[in-house]
Amino acid sequence: MTWHLVTGEYPPQRGGVSDYTRLVACGLAAAGDRVDVWAPACGLSEESDAAVTVHRLRGRFGPRAMRELARAFDSANGARVLLQYVPHAFGMKAMNLPFCLWLYARRRHGAMVMFHEVMFPSERGQPLGHRLIGEVTCLMARIVARSATRIFVAAPVWQRVLRERAGVDAPTTWLPVPSTIPVVDDAAGVAAARRRYSSASGVIVGHFGACGELIARPLAAVIAPMLEENPSLTMLLIGANSEAFRERFSHMQPSLAPRVRATGRLAPADLSRAISACDLMLQPYPDGVTTRRTSLMTIIAHGRPVVTTSGWPTEAIWTESGAVALAPAGDVAELCHRVAQLNADEAQRARYGRAGRALYECRFAVTHTINALRAA
Repeated sequence: MTWHLVTGEYPPQRGGVSDYTRLVACGLAAAGDRVDVWAPACGLSEESDAAVTVHRLRGRFGPRAMRELARAFDSANGARVLLQYVPHAFGMKAMNLPFCLWLYARRRHGAMVMFHEVMFPSERGQPLGHRLIGEVTCLMARIVARSATRIFVAAPVWQRVLRERAGVDAPTTWLPVPSTIPVVDDAAGVAAARRRYSSASGVIVGHFGACGELIARPLAAVIAPMLEENPSLTMLLIGANSEAFRERFSHMQPSLAPRVRATGRLAPADLSRAISACDLMLQPYPDGVTTRRTSLMTIIAHGRPVVTTSGWPTEAIWTESGAVALAPAGDVAELCHRVAQLNADEAQRARYGRAGRALYECRFAVTHTINALRAA
């Protein structure tokens, strides 16, 4: 079986879709398939994986790139085409309508589409420019969906958005997003990480993510009262931009600064060790946890107990499975309460960790993704 994976980013380009596409490409190759990846040129040193051929497109899905893709698809002879769809990944400020129309014109190739995101949010009261992007990306999603023989979504909420906002009535399949960080079995390395990031013998509460602005605000709102109420806790910020976040937090809360540590960007193996070094993870997503959160997938794959938030897109699986401790999004007091509960109860932390790991293996591991794609 031959695959053409089309994506807006691929390693060494950074990003969640980049890492996800590589994981899928390598998984398909390991299953014995031939895999060709088509991604924009990036000017960085290429990373190679066995049995995966990466083609760098000239331009960002403009006319030259479309001509290259057309030649590849026309000579594909039955190969499967899988588009990793995120509207902003295809250039033109997330409004690359010509590329979507080109895809629709070539729908005879039977492309499959994975919607990691559907459209830019369009709401009343937004600036006119934002509403324009919302309307155009809604139209793009509709065209892309009608170009596809199979539609996959990274989270069930996108099924509702496609149906209610983009007018897509074709069947869609939820294809859960796996962790992109392998679990490293290194007890000595984990112990060394604990010594490096915490000078105390108490509980380490970790946060994994890029500390972007949407996450930074709710995270900062929780850290201060959480540390004030629980003097034995140490906060460990893991991932890109964590050092900059710590510096900003330290200026606002100098008395708490010694108990907040940051790793900065880490290689995957060191990232795994840092996560495993934490006793508990805090992930306050502003709109609530969903199955498309790769940061949460990584945490439960590592068997770490996690306190996170519920919101309008949060799926029932999170309450039904008992895999995470939930608090309503924006409820700082409840988040602090849940952290305090788990801080005081090691056995309960262990139960959450086991439940999260079991849920990951049952529903989210990459083998489920590969099997679903090959059976499509």
